[in-house]
Amino acid sequence: MPTLAIVGAGPGMGLAIARTFGSRGFDVALIARTKEKLETLVDQLGQEGITAAAFPADILDRASLTDALDAAKAHFGGIDVLEYSPAPHSPVPGLTMAAPSQVTVDNLQPMIEYGFYGAVTAAQAVLPAMREAGAGTLLFTTGGGSVDPVPMLGNANAAQAALRNWAINLNKELAGTGVHAAHVAINVWIGEGVVDAPEGSPTATPEQIAPLYWDLHENRDRSEAVFNA
Repeated sequence: MPTLAIVGAGPGMGLAIARTFGSRGFDVALIARTKEKLETLVDQLGQEGITAAAFPADILDRASLTDALDAAKAHFGGIDVLEYSPAPHSPVPGLTMAAPSQVTVDNLQPMIEYGFYGAVTAAQAVLPAMREAGAGTLLFTTGGGSVDPVPMLGNANAAQAALRNWAINLNKELAGTGVHAAHVAINVWIGEGVVDAPEGSPTATPEQIAPLYWDLHENRDRSEAVFNA
């Protein structure tokens, strides 16, 4: 069985992506901070006939993230697709939003650690084996502000734009190796009846967005997709 590893797995996009790949024959490695929440997702997927396992890790602890991915590789025999989409639905120490004029090194650095360095760490944990096998997919998720910045997210958008630039450039480097890297920008608020979405903002459910990841995995000539309402 091929294996998908989701870094930042949760009950929204993570679960929807797990179902999208799992229903097509993939086993799923779920990586996030809270073991109990991950085990709930494992049980839920298991009831749907999808084999999954939990690998707790703190994305801000790069050694922890590498260890979790190594454990997932050992458990499933390898990782064929990596998907990176951490989203701080609960407060993460040190992460605060700032408008562009209020961005400082102090409030930007944690965003870079979380949104960019975590992605680089995850990629380095799986890329050597993918190169050796001559096959693999790396998928990196950001908000739409990585493409069209939003003032209220000045520091987060800057970090996500760095990830977007790197992911697209990584795909250029990997051309001809059989390994594919792609970026997904989600330019909507995720969920139904999102209480903190600005008035009039477009929304979409995880189930509406998740098929885009399969499309990028299958259509390897694409290095980016933007989901708009």
